[in-house]
Amino acid sequence: MRAVTRNAFRTLVRPLKNTLGARCLATQSNSSSGLSLPTAPSTRYTAVSHPENASSVTPKVQALLDRSDAYILPVYARPPIVLQRGKGSYVWDVEGREYLDFSAGIAVNALGHADEGVIETMRTAASNLLHTSNVYHNEHASKLAELLITLTQAEGGLGWTPGSSQSWSNGSSGAKVFFANTGTEANEGALKIARKVGKARWAEKTGMSWDDASCDKHEIVCFERSFHGRSMGALSVTSNPKYQKPFMPLIPGVKVGRLNEQEALKTLVDDKTCAVIVEPIQGEGGINAADVEWLCALRKRCDEVGAVLIYDEIQCGLYRTGYIWAHSTFPADAQPDMVTTAKPLANGYPIGAVLMRDSVAEVMTAGTHGTTFGGSPLACALGFHVLSRLSDKAFVANVRDTGGYLQERLGLLTHWFPNILENKVRGRGLILGLGFKNASHPGRVVEMARERGVLLLTAGADAVRLVPSLNIGAGEVGHAMEVVESVLHVLNEE
Repeated sequence: MRAVTRNAFRTLVRPLKNTLGARCLATQSNSSSGLSLPTAPSTRYTAVSHPENASSVTPKVQALLDRSDAYILPVYARPPIVLQRGKGSYVWDVEGREYLDFSAGIAVNALGHADEGVIETMRTAASNLLHTSNVYHNEHASKLAELLITLTQAEGGLGWTPGSSQSWSNGSSGAKVFFANTGTEANEGALKIARKVGKARWAEKTGMSWDDASCDKHEIVCFERSFHGRSMGALSVTSNPKYQKPFMPLIPGVKVGRLNEQEALKTLVDDKTCAVIVEPIQGEGGINAADVEWLCALRKRCDEVGAVLIYDEIQCGLYRTGYIWAHSTFPADAQPDMVTTAKPLANGYPIGAVLMRDSVAEVMTAGTHGTTFGGSPLACALGFHVLSRLSDKAFVANVRDTGGYLQERLGLLTHWFPNILENKVRGRGLILGLGFKNASHPGRVVEMARERGVLLLTAGADAVRLVPSLNIGAGEVGHAMEVVESVLHVLNEE
C-alpha cells in the first residue's frame, strides 16, 4: 500500500482498501487519529482457518518438511508451513493459504514483500556490478553512507539535535560509516572499535603504549534482556542464559546491569570500561524501553570514565518509531557515540552498518577492520533506495499515524482483557508489545493467530511483539487486531 499524506490519512472515515482487498473494521467510536475504534472485541476469527495439526499437513508439504529435516541444521523451531511468495504485507504458503505478515521478517521488510521499486533497483544494480570486495571503491557505498549521516544530522541522533547544521573546516562529515552484512556483524564491529578506542584513551591518560600488557581498559557493559547477536562477541553481551550457556566460556570482561537502574551505574561503569552497549528499545528481550533520564545518567557516566556509548538500533531504528533513530528526539546528553543498524536498511537483502562520531572513528586506520561482502554495490544500491523512501515526509507521517492507531487498538485490548494482559502497551511507533501476566500465553497467542492467518512474534518471556512493515495500512491493522481480539477471547473463555 502506498504511503498517504497525514491529512488524507486522518480524513478516512471507513476502512481502507489496499491493493490486495478490503479488510473490515468495527466502526463505533473515533480515535485520536480520526479513524474508527470498536467498542467491543471481535469474535469473528475464533475458529481455526489455517490448521497446523498433523492431519492437515498435505503430502506435498510433508515432503518439503522431510527434506528440510534431512539436510538443514535443526536450530529453528518452525511451524509446519512452507511459505512460497509474498506481496505487500501478505504472504502465501505452498498450499495457497494467505497470511497477513505482522512480523515483517522480524522487523526487516519495511516496504513489505515483492516491492516493485526494490525489485527494479536490485535488477539494475545486479546487472551492472554485483560484487567487487573492498579492495576497490564502488559508487553506491559512499552515497548510502552520506545519506545515513546527513539524515541523522538533519533529524537528530548521534549527538546532533534535529534541524542543527554543522560545518567542518577539515572536510569531514563529523561521522563515519562502516558497512557490514548483518546486525550481528555491525555489533561485532562496534565492540572491536570501542576496544581500540579504550586502549587509545588509556594510553593517552597513562603515557604508556596502547599495546602494553598492563592496559586494563577493555571491559564491556551490557544489560539484562538484551539481544545483540549470536557470534561469540555479540553473544557475550546478549545476557540470556538460553543463548549463552551452550557456548561458554564467552569473551571475558563483560559486566551485566539492569535497564533503568540508575544507582548501579557508578559501580557498573568504571575506569576499566571501554564500551557500554544498550538498545533504546529492547526488541527480542520484550519491547522494553530505556528511560531517557536513565540514558542521560548513562551518557554522563560514560563521559566520566572515557567509555564509548553504543546504541543498538538494529530493530528499533530507521523510522520504526517514526523517526530515523529511536534516540533522535532525545536530548544531546542522552545520545551515543556509535549506533548500529541493519534489519530494514535493504528491505531483506543482507546489510548492516555502524555509524560513529569522528572522535571514535579517528582510531581506525587501514587494516584495523574489514569485510569481504560488506558495502557491496548491490547492498548499498538497495539501501540507498529503501532509505530514500523511508525518509520521505509523507511516508514518515503515515508511519506515525498508523503506529498511533495500532497503539490505540492495542490499548483497547488491555482494558478488555485485564486478567490476561498488562495494563500498558509497550514500545513506540511500529515496534509495540503486549505484556502478558501468564508467561505461557505469548507463545500460544502467536500460534493461535497464525492458525487464523496472522503472523506475530513473541518477545522475551512474557510479550507478543508487533513489528509490521512500515507501509502497513489502517485496514490491515484492523484485520490483525480483530484476529488478536478473537484469540484473546478464546483464551479468556478457557
